[in-house]
Amino acid sequence: MKIDSTNLKNFIPENEIFAMLERTKNPAPARVRDIIAKSLAKNRLEPEEMAVLSNAEDPALIEEIFAAARELKEKVYGNRIVLFAPLYVGNKCINNCRYCGFRCSNTAVTRKTLTLPELDREVEALVSRGHKRLILVYGEHSEYDAQFIHDTVKEVYAQKHGNGEIRRVNINAAPLDVEGYHVVKSAGIGTYQIFQETYHQATYAAMHPSGPKKDFLWRLYGLDRAQEAGIDDIGLGALLGLFDWRFEIMALLHHTIHLEERFNVGPHTISFPRIEPALDTALCNQPPYAVSDADFKRLVAILRLAVPYTGLILTCREPVAIRNEVIRLGVSQIDAGSNIGVGAYAQEQDSDKRSQFVLNDGRPLDQVIRELCEADYIPSFCTGCYRLGRTGEHFMEFAVPGFVKRFCTPNAVLTFLEYLEDYASPETRTAGIQQIERELAKIPGDQKTTLLARIEQIKTGARDLYF
Repeated sequence: MKIDSTNLKNFIPENEIFAMLERTKNPAPARVRDIIAKSLAKNRLEPEEMAVLSNAEDPALIEEIFAAARELKEKVYGNRIVLFAPLYVGNKCINNCRYCGFRCSNTAVTRKTLTLPELDREVEALVSRGHKRLILVYGEHSEYDAQFIHDTVKEVYAQKHGNGEIRRVNINAAPLDVEGYHVVKSAGIGTYQIFQETYHQATYAAMHPSGPKKDFLWRLYGLDRAQEAGIDDIGLGALLGLFDWRFEIMALLHHTIHLEERFNVGPHTISFPRIEPALDTALCNQPPYAVSDADFKRLVAILRLAVPYTGLILTCREPVAIRNEVIRLGVSQIDAGSNIGVGAYAQEQDSDKRSQFVLNDGRPLDQVIRELCEADYIPSFCTGCYRLGRTGEHFMEFAVPGFVKRFCTPNAVLTFLEYLEDYASPETRTAGIQQIERELAKIPGDQKTTLLARIEQIKTGARDLYF
């Protein structure tokens, strides 16, 4: 049963954000550098400090922000990049969001919900390419209730193909009530992701003229209810281009602080997609607050400095050249080999008319992995922390002291080696083995001995080994 949202309070202080952005214009370089130093000490920033960074316009200061973001990412995450793919389960929707190709008034879209056999074929196609982590995406529709999400998640986990399987399923779906989240959690999901789209309430109202999504506060508190149901890995996001990016990233920080204060843990991930063209959706061609490439790079770096222990997700919405630049500014997760048409991975027809928007990076997973290695990243499909209970507040116990690299780098090596053994092209396998050798050279002796033993196990057929 839906909980009444009329008594909820908007915890995004709009007037305060605007006032902060106004009074921090033209910040002194010393002030900017002090804030950078605080972030490099792995401390979460306060909203006014984020406003200062957002208002730093001097090219030299912007470059210092970029350099700090690169350094902080290395301190917290190393050179690991986690890979996943989106899998759209159904595109039926009862909302009428002006920016979305799936809006209910869009008759140009071909509506489709995967049957379980069709879902199996999608998973088989993804597993056969090497994927082990998915995010399942659902429109907001009565067919896609908590039980439906639960059942599709269980179906995905049940699929085994050769040496491959999906080990972590994240969710991007409508906000649920607490009871619904309990049902979904019982399927063994990872992160539950809800994008507020825009945190500016008047803009939100204008963009959501009808459907359940028009209830700003019901959506805003969606992840509170997930936490109340015991889902302690949650993901925030804003759709950039609907309102001023400076306001949106500060609102993301306020949302983070709200969760920290109420549940003692912030979001596991933050996403920052830019609006892209969508079928028969005029607003997407001229977003009200289009974000330039230069500002996009700035906002990603500022987010990294503001929330040192939160994963930042960069998607295939962005062109390859921008992805290659932005990934260096603090990104920890990317999708690759993605196709967002419902049924598209299994080569079904008419997928363009089943897609929510247009992707700009169409490289196959194998190519993305090879190019990551050539840029000195270690690709990772690791799911060890989640399956050992290192989530939510427990994850922070490991992350804050800097222990993540003790688990994540070895686990990245092991899952990456699985990919190289089972799926990689000869060129990618060569580049990958060279990258693993570079990683091994950096790992301390005792840990390295154990890791080398597990590497040999994988080479002789063992799978799913992790620290």
